[in-house]
Amino acid sequence: MKLIKIIFLFVLIAGGAISTQAQNKTVKKSFSKYKPPKLITLLSTYKDSVMLNAGETENIIGMPLRIVDDKKNVYTISSYQFLYKKNVVTEEEETGKISAATSIVSDRFRTTPLPERWISKIREQLKKGELLYFFDIIAKDAQGRVMYAPDLKITVL
Repeated sequence: MKLIKIIFLFVLIAGGAISTQAQNKTVKKSFSKYKPPKLITLLSTYKDSVMLNAGETENIIGMPLRIVDDKKNVYTISSYQFLYKKNVVTEEEETGKISAATSIVSDRFRTTPLPERWISKIREQLKKGELLYFFDIIAKDAQGRVMYAPDLKITVL
């Protein structure tokens, strides 16, 4: 009986040592450091923050959004968000006083250009002082690496 206890104790200690060794192993993975390129967001030939007259804005709003880098490599757009901040008027119910205000319409899109319904509404309603804003633009390169592209803001003159 004493021999069985000694064998049991030996097995228990040996098992603990093996599990301790297994836990102390470190996994070494090699990752190559990737420096993402400087991306440019384009609508027609316009980039960054621009001020355009209403006519030019109406012309380009139906064009596809494009992402390129400084070497002119083209990137695929996975998704982006678009915001249209438009000028509206409001009326106070009690006094009937009319005042200027703004309204925001925004959505997330996975295809470019914008849907035809959005394009036609913007072209119908576009006025001076309004804002068209493309943001949270997610682009993919040819290897499938995902990265954010810069925002594009158009202010209507």
